[in-house]
Amino acid sequence: MMTDTQDGPSESSQIMRSLTPLINREEAFGEAGEAGLWPSITHTPDSQEEGLNDIQEMIKTEKSYPERRLRGVLEELSCGCCRFLSLADKDQGHSSRTRLDRERLKSCMRELENMGQQARMLRAQVKRHTVRDKLRLCQNFLQKLRFLADEPQHSIPDIFIWMMSNNKRVAYARVPSKDLLFSIVEEETGKDCAKVKTLFLKLPGKRGFGSAGWTVQAKVELYLWLGLSKQRKEFLCGLPCGFQEVKAAQGLGLHAFPPVSLVYTKKQAFQLRAHMYQARSLFAADSSGLSDPFARVFFINQSQCTEVLNETLCPTWDQMLVFDNLELYGEAHELRDDPPIIVIEIYDQDSMGKADFMGRTFAKPLVKMADEAYCPPRFPPQLEYYQIYRGNATAGDLLAAFELLQIGPAGKADLPPINGPVDVDRGPIMPVPMGIRPVLSKYRVEVLFWGLRDLKRVNLAQVDRPRVDIECAGKGVQSSLIHNYKKNPNFNTLVKWFEVDLPENELLHPPLNIRVVDCRAFGRYTLVGSHAVSSLRRFIYRPPDRSAPSWNTTVRLLRRCRVLCNGGSSSHSTGEVVVTMEPEVPIKKLETMVKLDATSEAVVKVDVAEEEKEKKKKKKGTAEEPEEEEPDESMLDWWSKYFASIDTMKEQLRQQEPSGIDLEEKEEVDNTEGLKGSMKGKEKARAAKEEKKKKTQSSGSGQGSEAPEKKKPKIDELKVYPKELESEFDNFEDWLHTFNLLRGKTGDDEDGSTEEERIVGRFKGSLCVYKVPLPEDVSREAGYDSTYGMFQGIPSNDPINVLVRVYVVRATDLHPADINGKADPYIAIRLGKTDIRDKENYISKQLNPVFGKSFDIEASFPMESMLTVAVYDWDLVGTDDLIGETKIDLENRFYSKHRATCGIAQTYSTHGYNIWRDPMKPSQILTRLCKDGKVDGPHFGPPGRVKVANRVFTGPSEIEDENGQRKPTDEHVALLALRHWEDIPRAGCRLVPEHVETRPLLNPDKPGIEQGRLELWVDMFPMDMPAPGTPLDISPRKPKKYELRVIIWNTDEVVLEDDDFFTGEKSSDIFVRGWLKGQQEDKQDTDVHYHSLTGEGNFNWRYLFPFDYLAAEEKIVISKKESMFSWDETEYKIPARLTLQIWDADHFSADDFLGAIELDLNRFPRGAKTAKQCTMEMATGEVDVPLVSIFKQKRVKGWWPLLARNENDEFELTGKVEAELHLLTAEEAEKNPVGLARNEPDPLEKPNRPDTSFIWFLNPLKSARYFLWHTYRWLLLKLLLLLLLLLLLALFLYSVPGYLVKKILGA
Repeated sequence: MMTDTQDGPSESSQIMRSLTPLINREEAFGEAGEAGLWPSITHTPDSQEEGLNDIQEMIKTEKSYPERRLRGVLEELSCGCCRFLSLADKDQGHSSRTRLDRERLKSCMRELENMGQQARMLRAQVKRHTVRDKLRLCQNFLQKLRFLADEPQHSIPDIFIWMMSNNKRVAYARVPSKDLLFSIVEEETGKDCAKVKTLFLKLPGKRGFGSAGWTVQAKVELYLWLGLSKQRKEFLCGLPCGFQEVKAAQGLGLHAFPPVSLVYTKKQAFQLRAHMYQARSLFAADSSGLSDPFARVFFINQSQCTEVLNETLCPTWDQMLVFDNLELYGEAHELRDDPPIIVIEIYDQDSMGKADFMGRTFAKPLVKMADEAYCPPRFPPQLEYYQIYRGNATAGDLLAAFELLQIGPAGKADLPPINGPVDVDRGPIMPVPMGIRPVLSKYRVEVLFWGLRDLKRVNLAQVDRPRVDIECAGKGVQSSLIHNYKKNPNFNTLVKWFEVDLPENELLHPPLNIRVVDCRAFGRYTLVGSHAVSSLRRFIYRPPDRSAPSWNTTVRLLRRCRVLCNGGSSSHSTGEVVVTMEPEVPIKKLETMVKLDATSEAVVKVDVAEEEKEKKKKKKGTAEEPEEEEPDESMLDWWSKYFASIDTMKEQLRQQEPSGIDLEEKEEVDNTEGLKGSMKGKEKARAAKEEKKKKTQSSGSGQGSEAPEKKKPKIDELKVYPKELESEFDNFEDWLHTFNLLRGKTGDDEDGSTEEERIVGRFKGSLCVYKVPLPEDVSREAGYDSTYGMFQGIPSNDPINVLVRVYVVRATDLHPADINGKADPYIAIRLGKTDIRDKENYISKQLNPVFGKSFDIEASFPMESMLTVAVYDWDLVGTDDLIGETKIDLENRFYSKHRATCGIAQTYSTHGYNIWRDPMKPSQILTRLCKDGKVDGPHFGPPGRVKVANRVFTGPSEIEDENGQRKPTDEHVALLALRHWEDIPRAGCRLVPEHVETRPLLNPDKPGIEQGRLELWVDMFPMDMPAPGTPLDISPRKPKKYELRVIIWNTDEVVLEDDDFFTGEKSSDIFVRGWLKGQQEDKQDTDVHYHSLTGEGNFNWRYLFPFDYLAAEEKIVISKKESMFSWDETEYKIPARLTLQIWDADHFSADDFLGAIELDLNRFPRGAKTAKQCTMEMATGEVDVPLVSIFKQKRVKGWWPLLARNENDEFELTGKVEAELHLLTAEEAEKNPVGLARNEPDPLEKPNRPDTSFIWFLNPLKSARYFLWHTYRWLLLKLLLLLLLLLLLALFLYSVPGYLVKKILGA
């Protein structure tokens, strides 16, 4: 055990490093490697964690090809799993293993084999756009490996190192024994076995928990080895060279007893230079939300501190600490490869009491020996980021460099000189030398001060006169003072700037601090909150290289880096780009082409089905075609557009994954083989031509399947986003950003909820950082105003009145709020002082309610800009419960250049379901965008043509009004230009389309857990503009009332279940039962056809099924109470399906089920014309049968098969039924009433059944006539004749004696 004493090493004994190898006997361990496999598991997560940290650093610093590093980590993981499996296979049959060991080994082998396979599969899926997602999966692998490496039952006790003082235990360290196990197999050796390990002692007991236990009590360097007694010769194998052993007398039979001590005679003199440049995102230790940080550096037995910087979380010390007279023991090459660890602790200086611990990090210095030259590439060292930890949580980063320089025979004269004078202003402080200090350049930081939002009270007093202070690298600027925060929380002076020296390397830029103070009476300033912008990269503006040939492309790529790019001239290309819109081509056609190209099996099936439908339609003739192809447009509504858009969104999501992977693979091929660019261009051109040929061939071959799509009516669609609109448009922070202001001391057990509680407000503004001076052509641009700097053309931030129109479509997957597992949701909207609760229109017992509501609210920006849409659960007794809510920042949307006030529709229409709802027409919007963006245009003319900048858009020039008359218009081409606005040079950007966004619902009491999703969209209209029209009607579709009349005519080939009591013949007493799905309690039965000997049954029986139907969703709507205690009826939506069953009636037992068929009323096989043509394959789908819809056909008659499962669980034909289905609306049914069964009105004729159809025990004479006489008449005649003969014989025998007596006596 090697220790560093407080007073340094003594002259005589140098350092006494006493070895403590814990050597146990074989009986304690078992044979070699009893637990030796488990260290091999721990090596794998350690190496994987190191690789994952590298990948995270690459992503953080935006280095190229992090996906390659991730593939390497996964490859290493799979190889490590294979190595463990090979070792485990050799060690599996060990005789001394317990059952727990064997079972755990099997479990680990199984898990690692599975993990290796998953790693290989995951490696093949790693692409550039999926690195972050796959990295999360790798983190799961790491956690699982950590779990497997932890033994559930430790067979070897851990090692404890105690520090004693006056026979009291004051501090300790605990080392797991598995980390110290020795094995002759390298993979099975513990990670710290036979190594000099640095341990930090901590307080024992309860004192060691929490922030008090994070301080280090002592640092100890130990050499530990744990192995079998027979391996004792190896215990000195890892010690640094250059020692002499001091052995004790030989013990009791121990031939290799460890030495009493080791004496190192060789020592090396070193000087440590710690270049402490900067720290960022430190722990907030003061109640003000700031800290007074300083750093303390520990190395060997010395320590030094940096200066204290007051009230900052991102200190820039720029200080070099020099440690002289350092003596290290051991060989020089070992010290060069494995130098001692440097400990850096960050503290908060308090005016009263001792300094508070803020965090700790470790570093290893870069060692320069005396015989090495101080020159690149190793020296001077580069500044690096070190993660600061506070307990187990991260607490910021330290930017520093450390170099350990050996002092040669000539003394310190051989050391590299310390460049730069001592900083006179700060006292005897040496700054970081120029070779290590970043190269600085002059930057200008322009700050847009827009306003402050949602500021909370400070010390129970409201914030009334706030001000914002910006600071970066010791320089800064202050905003103008807001004189009355309640009246107007925006700033009067919008743009201010300051100049500062920043490093050329953008990764080394210091954070920018935003502080908000409240100016109170008597000149007092109270801190409200602060925010640290850790990275300035997204705010850096780089002037475009106009000499480049592809300057327009460069502008488009760099547009995101510039805060506002809408001023200045541009060099247009001489040619014009023409964009044409074909008015005749339906939108669905393009989507059909995409579907045909998809490889999904389900999609192919749909297309084939459509092709078959089309063929069958052609066979039927053209009489039915107009009814299906050209439905009345008045039947279409907003929901038609919505459901068509939902289908398109699902199709896009299905195709998004494979297309993204294909593009990624192409990009990787381009990057790895970039030298063959010209050849690749030719190959790509050829490949594009081949793809076009394939597409034309596929479209030609699939003409039959495309034909029905062409004939379908054109349904205009909107964009359905499966997430928030902000995520699609970068949070609408194109020029206006939102910074959360934090206050207060960060909690030690901080989680997401406490972080939210620390937010005391929001600062709205922006930053623009650029090198000075700017190119002259930027300042010479037309309309350039030096007052606004790079923020040209920003709108006024004066208060404005806005009409906010909120459309709430529906909610999905709501969290249950009642004990029955359901909820009674309703909508609540809050904006400023307006609070709307639609409590009266709650929807009973629904987790997926369809609201279909619109709400109009008048608001004043910026005072009322945060919209809250909540879903509450209605309760009969007590207060209503909040299910979840979502918040929308309307101000960012309103001022965004993406124009999120009202979505741009796909087409322009003045009437119908797709009516244009923006008060400004497309041509007016286009004119305003061109004016605001200083774009040449729009130039309309000739009809159907518009020119914007160097883009020409052509399209239809007429529009049809409500009366069918066509009028000339320029709105179509103007709308086409708006839809392609992102292609316009300089000022172009993507405009928000007509859409529905999906937002998660969150509950403050359950942070981080989604409580459901809400589909909605928001329109905003300034009150000083023309008033918008009436809101769109998106109220839920009301179901239409129908009546389905089903007539059961006959049955045939019904299986015969019963045996006749008298004759033994097979027969069945047949009846038919039918119902609509969801209405089983209203099932209806025919009368019974008794004693069917052939399976034939005659009924002439009518069912009547009234129901409510939603045509768009193809569902039957049923409203009923769940129980007698239910307060409201619950609405169910069920597929429209008719069930017909055939039964055998029994009088003294339960009826026997014979067969059934379920018909989907929207698509069921057309019935056969005769019973012979009716086959089982009609129901199983094995035969191509035309499908019909009762809602389009209205009346259908035919034969359908009835099926049942046999003993082998296979379908078999058990009968056929002839039925007629007739669908009428409720109005038609009321005009033409019919009777149930065979009753009036319009009664059906009684069936012509055979005479044998009756109940035998109710008609005994009929039974004798039809059953006995019909079957046994000859036998009965013979019996009767025999009976007569017997009677005559009996009479003869009876009368003969008397007759003989008379004859004898002569009577």
